[in-house]
Amino acid sequence: MRLTTLVILGGACLLPCTAVHAHHAFATEFDVNRPVTLEGKVTKVELINPHSWIHIEVVGDDGKAVAWMVEGGSPNALVRRGITKNSIPVGSDIVIRGYGTRDGSNKAVGREMTFADGRALFFGGTQAPGDGAPPQ
Repeated sequence: MRLTTLVILGGACLLPCTAVHAHHAFATEFDVNRPVTLEGKVTKVELINPHSWIHIEVVGDDGKAVAWMVEGGSPNALVRRGITKNSIPVGSDIVIRGYGTRDGSNKAVGREMTFADGRALFFGGTQAPGDGAPPQ
């Protein structure tokens, strides 16, 4: 019995340890009633867990540049769709449609992204509640 316990404990110690990341539901941070369309230049792309981020510079009505962070799906989900860091080059002009935050900050969850040449990518990790079918 004692040997069995030692073997089980020893085996448990050999299991890989993984970091636990906090994860949130869509409605916790974002508002389905606050759709946003952001048009700007990509300044940074982060394909990191648990969500990817695109940083864009949007020029406001007053002509001033405003930095936005747009959350996307996990790197694994994006890679399965064929999206890599090279798919979204820094300096690209893009339009991102998604949903703004509940607190009104310059953050959004992205859904679809369109480049100046018309190429479109689905950047979202999940659909917003009641959002319907994925984009064409």
